[in-house]
Amino acid sequence: MKKIREQIRFTGRVQGVGFRYTANSVAQSLGLTGWVYNDFDGSVLMEAQGTKFEIDDLISQLQNGTFIEIDSVERTELPVDTSEKYFRIKSW
Repeated sequence: MKKIREQIRFTGRVQGVGFRYTANSVAQSLGLTGWVYNDFDGSVLMEAQGTKFEIDDLISQLQNGTFIEIDSVERTELPVDTSEKYFRIKSW
């Protein structure tokens, strides 16, 4: 299947609830590459690369997280980064 890359912004109760660690774990289990980051405005910003199905699965699993409450998900397609090898938590 064709790989895509998306920038995804999550808003809601997404900081201080283990969101980045959950996202990192799920993304790695799905074989995605990219990163996840707590943004200064209280949202979480992510870039995820894999198949559309894998990225959809990642978002679905995050929406079913125990303490995570996602109010909105904004998705923007980006060019694929062929040099990226893993998924990580990005810090300020």
